[in-house]
Amino acid sequence: MSKELKTERVPIMFEPALLKQIDDYSFEHRIRTRAETVRRLVLKGMEKPETQKADATA
Repeated sequence: MSKELKTERVPIMFEPALLKQIDDYSFEHRIRTRAETVRRLVLKGMEKPETQKADATA
């Protein structure tokens, strides 16, 4: 993970079912905060191979 300071805030709302999935992922991976969990999931989603990204936009 980057040690760069986190200076930008992004307000976001989740439905309860998705928030439970995020919390479950956090617990399974021993991540302490929701914010860190969301950051990791975003980065993980952005690491998909280009072929999968192209399929998702089609």
